[in-house]
This record gives sequence, C-alpha cells and structure tokens, in this order.
Amino acid sequence: MCGIAGRILSASGNVGADLVDLMEAQRHRGADSTGFAVYGPPVDEGYIVRAMGLDRDALSADLESFLEIAREHGSDFLADPTWDNASTKHVSVRMRIKDPKDLGAFTRAADTISARLAVQSVGRSLEIIKDLGGAEDVSQKHNVRDMKGTHGLGHARLATESDVSPTASHPFWARPFADVAIVHNGQITDYFTWRDKLERAGYRFMTGNDSELIAVWISDQMSKGLTKEQALKKSITSIDGVFTYLISDTEGMGFAKDKFAMKPLVTVERNGELAAATEEQAVRKIYQGEVDIINYDGPSMMNSWLVDPVRQAA
Repeated sequence: MCGIAGRILSASGNVGADLVDLMEAQRHRGADSTGFAVYGPPVDEGYIVRAMGLDRDALSADLESFLEIAREHGSDFLADPTWDNASTKHVSVRMRIKDPKDLGAFTRAADTISARLAVQSVGRSLEIIKDLGGAEDVSQKHNVRDMKGTHGLGHARLATESDVSPTASHPFWARPFADVAIVHNGQITDYFTWRDKLERAGYRFMTGNDSELIAVWISDQMSKGLTKEQALKKSITSIDGVFTYLISDTEGMGFAKDKFAMKPLVTVERNGELAAATEEQAVRKIYQGEVDIINYDGPSMMNSWLVDPVRQAA
C-alpha cells in the first residue's frame, strides 16, 4: 500500500498544511507512520539538523556526544537544540550547526551514535519530520501544519519488510548529500545488490528500508555528473522492481515510475504550482474545482524541477 505526495507552491507559504491534508486523505494506505520533508527558507549560515533520540531520558547525554563529534569536525551549535515535549520514549530534536569541514565525514561520525541519536536530515532548507501514527497525529505532535516553505514531500507507511519505528519511516535523507529527500511506494527487488555496491563505494545505510536506497542511488549518479533528469531516467531501467518515487532538493522535485508502472501517481499543475499524490481524491483536497488531472499510467519521469531557488529567499 503506502501513499506518497508532493506539493510545490509558487512562493513560500503554507506548504506544511497542504502536505498534512494530502497525507490525511491517504491515511487508509498506511498509518504505521507518517513523514514530511519540508523546504523552508534557507538558513544564512550552517545547516538545520533533524534527529531522533531513542531514549528521552538520555537526551542530554546524547546531545553532549553529538556536540563533541561536531566540534571534532570543525562545527558547533549555532543555537540551543529544541525538541518535542511529548510523552513518548523517542524524541524529535531540531539543531542548528555550523558548517563542518567535511559534511560526509561529519555524517559518518555522527552515525556512530545512531543507536542513541539518529540523524534524519541535514540541509540549508530541508527538514524531515517523521513519527508513528497518521498525518494529523504527527502534525499535532510536531506542528507540521505551521511549517512554511516552497515545497515538500509526504508519506503514509504500511510497514511490510522493515520494522515499524520513527527511523524506518519515510521520507529518507540521501545521506550525506544535503537537502535531498525521497518518498517511495513499491518494492526494489535488487535492493541488496545495489546496497552492496553503494556500501563498497563508501555510502552508509541506516535502515533496512529499500526506499533509502533510491535517495542515495540518485545522489550518487548526480555526483558522477548526471543531471537530475538523466538520473531519474536511468533509474527506470537500472533499478529492478515496481516503484513510484518522488525526490526533492532545494530546486524542486521530480518523480520516476518503473517500466511496469504498477504504482499509481496523479498530478495537478496550475499557475506554477503542483500537487501530486498516489490517489486523485488526495490532490482534490488541494484543488477542489474543475482541474486537469494527469494520471501517469506508463513508465514515466517528471523532468521539470519546478521551484526556482530564488523563491527560497521570499
């Protein structure tokens, strides 16, 4: 099952609220967990880090460990960390850090304490918020409806192969590439083959969720010189399985469907804005009047990245 969604605005606005509406409309596709990737106004300095602490009672010690790692890599806190005040054992943490000397090396070091404090995203603009429960549950806990930005992704998960936990939920960050996120519906059947190749190339995976692979695979292809559009197109024939995925960065988003096109996706594009979802009834939560619905029912890719980075400063 699972449900995915994407939203692009023509200028910075209530993207969080739109994403919650898109995902609440697809709650029936899976409410084990729900997640959002929101692209807000970029920070002038450093990175925004979103992390999940797995033991609320140990959070102070875990943040001290994180800070020690950051300082070893030329970074530091730019502001005091903040976190949710829920009663759950796990705790969502937001941090602002200075630019490390090497983001990849810093990420690898921070991942050594992932059993205690797992980094969910790093970006100038990107913030990934994901947790157990449906869209409204997660939104109320983490104030997603109040988040402003130009674009973002959403995911409702029905767990099948990996565990039900906040860290195994979507969206996934394409570690260690800043500001790249993905949501995925389907199954990657050559997951272990590609994971082995990428791990031997030096990449690290934090879960057994096959969706995490796509984010790293696309970013790796781009690091080798492919454009976003070329990487999306290549994935259709290079990755085996049945899948539809949305991938985003600070410039916008794109999607690809496998050659069998078994996983649905519909979009509405109007006045420079876009809504995409697994089901038509979800995009109609955003566009309720007469609109042209595009139903992608064949091997497809969206090769237009629809957000101008200049808008991020708006």
